Amino acid sequence: MTDQLLEHRRSAEGADPAGQSTVSTASIAGRLGGLRLPRFGGLILLAALIAGFGAAMPETFLTMQTATSVARGQSITIVLALSLTVCLSAGVFDLSIGSNVGFGAVLALSLMATHGWSPLLASVATVFVCAAVGAVNAVLVVGVGMDSFIATLGVSSILTAITLMASGGVIVGPAPSGFQSIAAWQPWGIPVLVIYALALCLVAWYVLEHTPLGRRLYATGANKAAATLAGISTDRYVVGALVTCGLGAGLSAVLLSASVGSISPAAGAGYLLPVFAGCFLATTQVKPGRYNVAGLLIALFLLGTGVKGFSLLGGEVWIPDMFNGLALLVAVGLTVYLQKREIRRSKVRLSPSRAPE
Repeated sequence: MTDQLLEHRRSAEGADPAGQSTVSTASIAGRLGGLRLPRFGGLILLAALIAGFGAAMPETFLTMQTATSVARGQSITIVLALSLTVCLSAGVFDLSIGSNVGFGAVLALSLMATHGWSPLLASVATVFVCAAVGAVNAVLVVGVGMDSFIATLGVSSILTAITLMASGGVIVGPAPSGFQSIAAWQPWGIPVLVIYALALCLVAWYVLEHTPLGRRLYATGANKAAATLAGISTDRYVVGALVTCGLGAGLSAVLLSASVGSISPAAGAGYLLPVFAGCFLATTQVKPGRYNVAGLLIALFLLGTGVKGFSLLGGEVWIPDMFNGLALLVAVGLTVYLQKREIRRSKVRLSPSRAPE
């Protein structure tokens, strides 16, 4: 029954008057999936970017150092985007995810550098606190009935204020050298952060694609009202998705702290746009119209390669934000254009002048 509910993804508008966020995420996924691009078009574009940058900068771009840098740089974004994929698949947004990462990183390093906590205890506490932030989001969305967009935006602002207050607006750290080794290790020459990210991708892929939990999660996001009628405890899945997003933010915060050693209180804000751009672009790849792990990997490595290439060409600090923002706007803008064109064509086909006599 839950498999049949997934067919309602593109017709989910208006299905849940009390949960506008459910309508929004299902609608965005369906419309982006309707771009009619090749399912693996992202791989073609990625190959084109590599060829283009390689031709322009063969000595600097076509190196193992560059490939390792892109993979390592996207690892934490992948971990964070996986947790956001769970949220979006359930039909809810979490705009606090970037602020939660920054808050968690400052918390972890403060506990270790200032209060003398052991790395293990500080890491566990960080993941627990960030998961609690996800639980607060769940209470606001499910318990109070607020729209997830508004609720998590408010929580994001509060977390930013708390982070600035706790850090005093200055860089926090450094982390103990033993703690930093969990991110610096390179087995077989592969950054361990990449291994962590790919391992989590396998787990997320299996759960979302091959378990009843994943099917019910997708059904909740596709059409919450229909899923409820089918006997799915949709509120429970929304709560679980938001808490999972908090857990992902906590884990990302620990990995970020270990990889950089010292953290700026504004560091988390830089993750918000890339993870959303990656998740939305993922719905155009592999399984169009659905948030999926394989599409997410293609999208994030495409974005990471583009950012790295243009950074090597220009070296400007604004390039990552510019490239990620343009990628998201082009995808969504093209979707809107194609949708309007399809509506116009449908009206022409159904016009009385074209009706059969």
